[in-house]
Amino acid sequence: MKDKKRVLTTGFGMPVDNDLNSMTAGAKGPVLIQDVHLTEKLGHFDRERIPERVVHAKGAGAHGYFEVTHDVTKYTCAKFLSEVGKKTDIFVRFSTVGGERGSADSERDPRGFAMKFYTEEGNYDMVGNNTPVFFIRDPLKFPDFIHTQKRNPASNLKDPDMFWDFLSLTPESIHQVTILFSDRGTPRSYRNMNGYSSHTYMWYNKKGEHYWVQLHFKTEQGIDNFTGEEAERMRGVDPDCVTRDLHQSIEKGDYPSWRLEVQIMTPEQAKTYRFDPFDVTKVWPHGDFPPRDVGRFVLNRNPKNYFAEVEQAAFSPGDFVPGIGPSPDKMLQGRLFSYHDTHRHRLGPNYHLLPINAPKACRMDSYQRDGYMRLDDNGGPEPNYWPNSFSGPNPDPDLPFPKLDVSGTAARHAYELGDVDFVQPGDLYRKVMKDKDREHLVSNIVGHLKNAQKRIQLRQTALFYKADSDYGQRVAKGLGLNVDEVKKLAAMSQEERAEATAK
Repeated sequence: MKDKKRVLTTGFGMPVDNDLNSMTAGAKGPVLIQDVHLTEKLGHFDRERIPERVVHAKGAGAHGYFEVTHDVTKYTCAKFLSEVGKKTDIFVRFSTVGGERGSADSERDPRGFAMKFYTEEGNYDMVGNNTPVFFIRDPLKFPDFIHTQKRNPASNLKDPDMFWDFLSLTPESIHQVTILFSDRGTPRSYRNMNGYSSHTYMWYNKKGEHYWVQLHFKTEQGIDNFTGEEAERMRGVDPDCVTRDLHQSIEKGDYPSWRLEVQIMTPEQAKTYRFDPFDVTKVWPHGDFPPRDVGRFVLNRNPKNYFAEVEQAAFSPGDFVPGIGPSPDKMLQGRLFSYHDTHRHRLGPNYHLLPINAPKACRMDSYQRDGYMRLDDNGGPEPNYWPNSFSGPNPDPDLPFPKLDVSGTAARHAYELGDVDFVQPGDLYRKVMKDKDREHLVSNIVGHLKNAQKRIQLRQTALFYKADSDYGQRVAKGLGLNVDEVKKLAAMSQEERAEATAK
């Protein structure tokens, strides 16, 4: 017996008799406003495009699972990490950070690395990047930083002066800039890059003991990057090359996988460490805090519908489960508010009810009601307030957050500027990079920085010189700058350097 023929309907289920011809007054029209199928169809089409993300606009995603491979119950009481062999469903979205939805996959840009764990205690989101550090460490700078990575408000064009002006006046960015302009800034595929929490987070156990942690997701496919020349060519050959690669690899059963490692620092170590462990522009040296294996995740299923599962996916670093929490990292503190806020703007106040965002392994039971696009029964007849005596959901006093000592004056505290920001990028250049890496790094920087004004070139090159003299000299020579002038600027304070290179 054949399936009954499916009938096209309106959004409210009324059968549609004709989907090719509008209802008109006579054969030549005009069109009649009573054609509710036409007005519904056009009205929906007019609203098909939700606002794109301000950052991470272009992305690709996939479903999979996370499996615990090592015991970490000493450090966290999170149930999805409670036993070796335990598996949790996940959804992962990779993205470019600065470009629009139509930008090329091979643009030089950090890559977003966002994970949603559908745990039995609610959804846990890990919202990181493919780099272990970031450009800035205070959220007050974030809108300004992103503006400089976008388009000039007058010309509507990408502007090297904006890009480098901000970075050259923000010395803390030098570490991320060095990573970005290495070949790591142009991954060959999402499968061939690592992911990092970047921020420090808290793990805590059932005893109330807490630890500071950083997460590293190491690709099991191996690191593979485009060179600058290859990346530029791919922008024209296949601007969707990385999106295509992820989808096709999963489609043919070549499932990508990553290994989770964690660095762990005790509160006592954090108090006396040689630099601020909550500064997102720094890494924790592996010699001080060796990474430990935790688990592994595999992506084995493509989305059935891109818009529903990738475009509407919403991640927040504030989505925790018991056993995991935030740290005093200033950038993280700003993100805890901003991510939820931007999702409410982009998707509406009930975005958490969309299937891709809703908890799958537990019930969502809150007193939040109403708002645009409420997709369930809105709590039915149950009370929408607490406390109540009508059997509404109760807070659980057995799930307290560890108490932390907080002290100090309420003020806008600036970081003490010094040479500490240049130590790790200098070590990266000298000790980690090989000759070919340094050659590509300098070439990539020169190719981009040459388009900025000379005074900005001098100021930025002085920062490279402060990280490593060879680094600065090679960039200066590539730009045709006077090395002695660069060296002189490098010896100045940040304020003096800014004044000496002001317009």
